[in-house]
Amino acid sequence: MLRNREFRKFAILFSLIAATSVMLGFSINTAAGILVIASATAFGAAFFAFTKIRYKRIARISDQIDLVLHNDDHLYIGESDEGELSILHSEITKMTLRIREQNDELKKEKKYLSDSMADIAHQLRTPLTSANLILSLLANNPDENERKAFVRETKELLVRMDWLITSLLKLSRLDAGIVVFQSEQIDVNNLIYSSLRPFLIPMELHNINLQIDVPKGVIIQGDSGWLSQAIQNILKNCMESTGENGMIEIICTDNPLFTEITIHDSGAGFEKEDLSCLFDRFYRGKNPNATGYGIGLALCKIIIIRQGGTITAKNHQQGGAIFDIRFPK
Repeated sequence: MLRNREFRKFAILFSLIAATSVMLGFSINTAAGILVIASATAFGAAFFAFTKIRYKRIARISDQIDLVLHNDDHLYIGESDEGELSILHSEITKMTLRIREQNDELKKEKKYLSDSMADIAHQLRTPLTSANLILSLLANNPDENERKAFVRETKELLVRMDWLITSLLKLSRLDAGIVVFQSEQIDVNNLIYSSLRPFLIPMELHNINLQIDVPKGVIIQGDSGWLSQAIQNILKNCMESTGENGMIEIICTDNPLFTEITIHDSGAGFEKEDLSCLFDRFYRGKNPNATGYGIGLALCKIIIIRQGGTITAKNHQQGGAIFDIRFPK
């Protein structure tokens, strides 16, 4: 306490006042002098004890802040008596708790970023390794037909890598908040057919039966470019699931509450343990033979949610997977 300049000034001033009062008391009579000494001593002792308690509480608050600054996991929260010091203690406690929460969030974000970078590296390394292997086989294979097959396979790998990198860039732009969605009236018929356009030839080659039931004149509000991207990701997932000679059904219903777009495929559907994680980033399911990257559905969900919609996925009663997209009125 004596290191505090204000306390030293008060101690000096109190000593001068007490000495003056004692002299005045003794100038009156001895009893008055003794009474002044006793009163000054009692007051000084009480003030010293009270000040010492306050300084201990201030030191405890200081230690508490120091613990937070040094990333200690244990945060002391003292008693909450009334008084200005207690109010200060309460506010500092709130501040330290908030700092602790932000610190925890930063740790989670750092771990998430680290895991994401590891996942991205793994996702890119797999097709790169396959492409390098194919190129080495291509260089040492004189058979023309096999060389053409290797070139086609390499081209497919490069297309998949291009899709992965493009999707990751879109995902990073959405995460950074630099994407500004346009708000415009979109005809659902036009949205569905523009989303289907890149898949029409592959569907025909794989003999996939496409059924569309979309009423005319149904309008939703949103960004047609990004919503088309979201629907294309769902269609890509459905095509990979249904395989040869399958079926994809697209139905749109409209009511006073919401507009719903349902996409149903005739594939194997989802495993029960995968249903809660389908839209998680980099989640590829429990199936070890899964060929996806765990990017498409995550990107799809972010696009739809950012524009006020909702998306769910489940297994259809008659088999296959079903995706429900809803846009409230």
